[in-house]
Amino acid sequence: MSKQNKKNDKKNRITAEEENLNAGLTLINRHPLFSQLRGYIEIQNRKQLGRNSAALTDVNGYIFLNKDLLLSPEKWAYAIAHGLLHLAFGHFDAEKMPGYLQEEGNGSTTKKVQCNTLLWNMACDIYIAKFLSDIKLGKPIYDAWSPADFSGKLTDEIKIYEHLTEHSNFPFYYGTAEPHSMDMIGLDMPLTYQKGYYKYNLFASRFAYALAYSVSNVISNAGGHGDASSHSSTPAAKAAQWFISHYPLLGGLASAFQIIEDYRICNQYDIQVAAVDATLGEIYVNPTASLSEQELRFVLAHEYLHAGLGHRDRRKGRDHYLWNVACDYVINGWLHDMQIGTMPETGLLYDEKLKDMSAESIYDMMITDLRKYSKLDTFRGYGKGDILDAPLGNRGRTVENPFVHNGLPDKSSISLDDFYKHALMQGLEYHVGNERGTIPSGLIEEIRALAMPPIPWDVKLAKWFDCYFAPLEKKRTYARPSRRQSSSPDIPRPRCVPDDILADSRTFGVIIDTSGSMSAKEIGMALGSIASYAIAKEVPFARVIFCDAAAYDAGYLAPEDIAGRVEVKGRGGTVLQPGIDLLEHAADFPKDGPILIITDGYIEDRLSIRHDHAFLIPEGRRLPFRARGEVFYYKMTE
Repeated sequence: MSKQNKKNDKKNRITAEEENLNAGLTLINRHPLFSQLRGYIEIQNRKQLGRNSAALTDVNGYIFLNKDLLLSPEKWAYAIAHGLLHLAFGHFDAEKMPGYLQEEGNGSTTKKVQCNTLLWNMACDIYIAKFLSDIKLGKPIYDAWSPADFSGKLTDEIKIYEHLTEHSNFPFYYGTAEPHSMDMIGLDMPLTYQKGYYKYNLFASRFAYALAYSVSNVISNAGGHGDASSHSSTPAAKAAQWFISHYPLLGGLASAFQIIEDYRICNQYDIQVAAVDATLGEIYVNPTASLSEQELRFVLAHEYLHAGLGHRDRRKGRDHYLWNVACDYVINGWLHDMQIGTMPETGLLYDEKLKDMSAESIYDMMITDLRKYSKLDTFRGYGKGDILDAPLGNRGRTVENPFVHNGLPDKSSISLDDFYKHALMQGLEYHVGNERGTIPSGLIEEIRALAMPPIPWDVKLAKWFDCYFAPLEKKRTYARPSRRQSSSPDIPRPRCVPDDILADSRTFGVIIDTSGSMSAKEIGMALGSIASYAIAKEVPFARVIFCDAAAYDAGYLAPEDIAGRVEVKGRGGTVLQPGIDLLEHAADFPKDGPILIITDGYIEDRLSIRHDHAFLIPEGRRLPFRARGEVFYYKMTE
């Protein structure tokens, strides 16, 4: 065979390997039981796993697959299922291993495992092989064994282990690693040894639920009852009904949401405990989290408040995850004070020191210490937010808004956001009026603020101008007589004119980001508002600095002329500090003159500004630092 033919053959073989591996994954994803289990699949090569090892499973829940090994799809399905069952059967759990000892004395507890890890791995492999043989899933990696070899001894892993210790002449042909190798990584560090890593066997819990789910669905479908997951007698459904019946503050919100307890969705989108989609009106609860009804009340109240208080829309360009964490701290503090349900251990963010702080204040604090706050557990999981920004894929479900509850308007006639606000406000009135329990003052303030329409950004900007430019006072002068004096020449009449001294000091600085990331429409909207308010406040001139990669001093311009002088150059990244320095050191700029900075937020991470200042940025953007001056977010119009 020529070199070229060998090269083509190798290329075709790699393609066949990848196709078979993907086909094996597809078989697992379509299986009614294993599709609901979750391990973390990692694709590696033979240098990392060993030349003939198909799959290795480690103590942290990862299943490593060898993409360089050519196996049939059925053998790949077997290898993946084998790794999932190592996790589901708790084979890494020290308490299930032979020779487990727990010694107590002098107020301390010592846990030890005294067993041959090679034989334990082999015993677990044999037990799984028998299980997969019974359910007829896939094909074993190696065919040099038979379940008949252990007839009557396969009742559990411990008995198999004891048999192996007496008859050690069995080959390592039962697992998914290469012969004479272990396919379980980390047996020297069982789960119960890892302090705080697992409070319970998460994988075993998932397997138990997946098994029950598969069986119940088969029975329900056979009886013509449909999907068992749609039944309303679950703990989460009971917790939601409790709010409707007993807790008026959140009862209206509870009636608006559909509780989705589908393990497959939670598995697919990494929802460890719960998450909320305010757009679809859905709360996703992972049934394998094994929460009590009291804990579920706390979790559901948490998600209701995320939606009702509009936390998704209040983000305003902030980092999605950090904003989620800030809101979690606030909500959990309120729920702790209100004594709703029981705080779950998983995903709880609660700090007594952050009590009575707003989400915005907590967020500003967190961005100064990103290392501490960048990877915390929310109810969705590690490093993920439980406020969903977008729907979780297209699951073929339409959203219905079918009812009117307790006088609430029909959701089909208003937006969901308006419905949530209305439900919270009505719930507050009923809750307080009927003395149904205390509510933290911070939550009351936020709910009542929902009834107040937000102040438009241009009104806020006008108030900013009012702080620095009070109406000009008139002074009387005889240097220029009044026109009325001509009718009575003998009587001197002064004329009222603006105070020249005050007028000379009525100016402000404008620093405009003219980089390519700022559109002409964005700059035009901002400058139009600035010009109108400057003219209304009788501000004759503004000192203008244009900035993109460099600073350009345009001097003093009449407000109405600024827009005509702007040119979006887009030479590179925006650097504002040189423009600020130029303006603050200018001899003809007042020492107390305020500065207004127009930017899209794509600027340097730190600015040093001595003068009073404010930022004007498009809605949905954010500054890369905590601003000392005010920040106005303007909304683009179509």
